[in-house]
Amino acid sequence: MSIVPAPQPDGPLFAEVDMGGDASAPTVRATVVQASTIFYDTPATLDKAERLLAEAAGYGSQLVVFPEAFIGGYPRGSNFGVTIGNRTAKGKEDFRKYHASAIDVPGPEIERLAAMAGKYKVYLVMGVIERDGYTLYCTVVFFDSQGRFLGKHRKIMPTALERIIWGFGDGSTIPVFETPIGKIGAAICWENKMPLLRTAMYAKGIEIYCAPTADSRDVWQASMTHIALEGGCFVLSANQFCRRKDYPPPPEYLFSGTEDELNPDSVVCAGGSVIISPSGAILAGPNYDGEALISADLDMGEIARAKFDFDVVGHYSRPEVLSLIVRDHPAKPVTFTSASEKTEDAHKLL
Repeated sequence: MSIVPAPQPDGPLFAEVDMGGDASAPTVRATVVQASTIFYDTPATLDKAERLLAEAAGYGSQLVVFPEAFIGGYPRGSNFGVTIGNRTAKGKEDFRKYHASAIDVPGPEIERLAAMAGKYKVYLVMGVIERDGYTLYCTVVFFDSQGRFLGKHRKIMPTALERIIWGFGDGSTIPVFETPIGKIGAAICWENKMPLLRTAMYAKGIEIYCAPTADSRDVWQASMTHIALEGGCFVLSANQFCRRKDYPPPPEYLFSGTEDELNPDSVVCAGGSVIISPSGAILAGPNYDGEALISADLDMGEIARAKFDFDVVGHYSRPEVLSLIVRDHPAKPVTFTSASEKTEDAHKLL
């Protein structure tokens, strides 16, 4: 693995971490982005995303994966003024600003991201905060290299205090997209620890398993290696690298319980972005040094070689003993019967 330094001042924004593959086998050049959101400034974050995407494309990347909540921001350290039985006025205002930074899916920001993917001819996997009315979702959106929006995955289980600000996705947004470069899907942060969710994705034939995250702990690497081995797939985990100064200063934004210990250069998320092969080999990363583009050439032949050993939903399954049912229809809180009647009437006319 080599580190390509970024030229200054007109060259790439960050160093790229690069691992070459076997030129004799089909390969896909993939990049995971390790960079911070510009918090509370979605237009500026989109501009930054485009600069990073252009740089990755310049290195020949065909697939670029961004971290969890890159557009809209991961509100690390914030408690939104919540205690059991009470919510503060400041916490409500914090949520208002966070809601304003989120994006509609579809919406103008999705159109811009699609245009970026088409302009740079890359498949794009982007972590966003999705706004659906007044409920927010931690979401991943997917685009093809022709600039088409493919769909989204909503995080089905926010972790701990995330549950006070994000809604819960349902089984209708667990997609795996078949593309010319492979079957691509995503699970976000700790939902990667949910065995049944992983099994559903394996059953859809996932080959390039994207894992945008906010977890920079060393133990995260063990989970990523396990998923690669279990699923016989490439795992691409992208995390932000953030310092305290990447968030608004106090008192506008507070890291609850630790603010007094931090200075502007304190690292509040150390990254750890990584690319792992189906055999469990680390192809690039983990990187804990700063903002970076982390790239590898994925030898797609590795998938068949790994599945020969272990195919969790194929020859290594026992469906007569253990099976899984996935409820993959939208779970709507309100259904209007008139809409159903109109649909039935339309079918009768056909």
